[in-house]
Order: sequence, then C-alpha cells, then structure tokens
Amino acid sequence: MKLTRYAIIMIAALSTSAASAADKVIPLWDGITENLTQTLIVMQGLKDMGYDVAEPVQTQIQLGYVAIATGDATFFAASAAPLHDKYIEENGGAARLTRLGHISADNLQGYLIDKKTADAYGIKYLEDLKDPEKAKLFDINGNGKADLYGCEPGWGCERVIEHHLDAYGLRDTVEHNQGGYFAIIPDAIERIKEGKPTLYYTWTPLWVSSILRPGHEVTFLNVKETQLPDGLKSDTTVPGLGNLGFSKIQQSIVAATSFINDNPRAKKLFELIQIPIEDSNSQNLRIYKGESSPSQVQELAKEWIDKNKSTWDKWIADAKAAK
Repeated sequence: MKLTRYAIIMIAALSTSAASAADKVIPLWDGITENLTQTLIVMQGLKDMGYDVAEPVQTQIQLGYVAIATGDATFFAASAAPLHDKYIEENGGAARLTRLGHISADNLQGYLIDKKTADAYGIKYLEDLKDPEKAKLFDINGNGKADLYGCEPGWGCERVIEHHLDAYGLRDTVEHNQGGYFAIIPDAIERIKEGKPTLYYTWTPLWVSSILRPGHEVTFLNVKETQLPDGLKSDTTVPGLGNLGFSKIQQSIVAATSFINDNPRAKKLFELIQIPIEDSNSQNLRIYKGESSPSQVQELAKEWIDKNKSTWDKWIADAKAAK
C-alpha cells in the first residue's frame, strides 16, 4: 500500500544540503500506510508551533535510522521498542538518536493459527510444530514444512522470528516466508476464510486482527519458555493470552539528538503525543477498507486532531511553554 504523492527517495538523495536540513524539519515514513496517519499528526503539531515541516520522505526502516543519525532527516514517528533498539545502537546510540514518548503503547505481536486447526489437533504452543506431522498441516509449497507468513526484512521482527526458529529447534519443520508483508498477508486471510490451516505473524494495532479475530477465527500460539535475541530479558506473557514469546511493542518517536537538544518545544511535543490503540485500530481498518489515498489519510489525521481538540490544544500550549 504505497502513496505515490510522497517521494520514494534513497538515503543519498536525502542529503540535499546541511543548510536545508537545519532550516526544515524532515519527517521520515516507512511506507506503511497505517503508520502515515500518526506521522501526519506529529507533523501537524510541529506546524502548529511554527516549524517549517517538509513532506514525509519514504524510506526503508534501517536506512531511516542512518539518515536521522547523520543529520539528513529529523524524526521517525513509528520507532518500535524493542524491535528497533539494535538500529539505534548501531547508529551511535543516545548521542545521535533520542527516542521520546509513547505514541502507541503496549502493542501485541505474535504467531497465530486458524482456530479450526488449533482445536482439531490440540496445537497450543509454537514448539508443537517440532512435530513433523503437525507442521505438515501448514505446508503450502509441498516441502513438508510449515509455511509461516512472516516479517518483512528490515522491520526488526524478522530477527526475533529467525532467533525463535533456532532457539525452539524449528529449522527442520518451519519455513519463514518473507516478502512485502502487505503483499503476502492477504493470502493468509483468504486461506483461513477457506478453512485451510494457516500460520502467520502479526502485530497490533493493525487491521489484520479486525478481520482475523483472536479467539474467533484465529488463536495466538504460546511458547513454553521465553527466548529472545541478544540476551534480551522481557516479560512476554499477556494476561488472558499466555506467553506469546514476543515483547510488547512500545511505539515512540525517534529524533536526531542534536535537534532535540536545540528544540525543547519539539521535544515536549514528542513526549506528549499519544494515540489510543482503539483509535489506531479504527484508522487502520478504514485504510484497509479503501481510505488509503493521500487526501484520505490526511483527512484521518485531521479527524483525529479535531476529535481530540481540547487535549490537542493543551499539548500545543504545554509544548510551546517548554524551556
């Protein structure tokens, strides 16, 4: 789902000049239409405080962190902790990149299968797929392995999935199919609608879980023991759902530390903006159902600001007062 109005620019083209980067706030956007709404909301907040804000530049997530760290861009409004922690570490850490606020907090991620197969074969744990016979139920390409609709390369979730395949001894029975997530996930949805065994990864907030509802059409798989990459320790248990094997996602704004140090008002705004998960889910579903043109996504952002006008006005006033 791409919006052609916004330029798709390689990092080299971001370096217009040191002067223009200093004079104008340059937002980055990861090409996920569902994340553009919150980018536009943050942009409007900056504009309301008098900042000169450029059109959002679309880039691949990892390259976006490079661009911000090198001063070629200003902020990214969908920084996902802990999935993107490595990208911050690789690009100079807090000296160059500052993560602020919780634009969307405690979002879930995990593996799901169709409830029909889960109930029929008693599949509850990811480790159950070490059994070749159970794994073969989810085989699509005929090689005897379960086909997992997985994570798009560069998003960060693929590192966790690849770690899980090793940590849980699943290399011989599960295949991680990667590609453009929004190109492959509709096939998973259609398979489940047709009653076919299906294994996929997803996260919230996202429209997928409004169509494939956990506890109804699908069910989360649990893990018996938490295994995360890089020795990460995290509570991966969710009340009512069990141990999903993934940390909750905390979505924040990441910005150039130099910009944050020089702009306490912008820093305060980034700390204040929060979008409730139910609002994000609603926006995402509307995008999935067709409100995905540039003007429609812009209208979604405007609607949200208008709906929360008193809170918005207070955020702007508090940010302007920051010293």
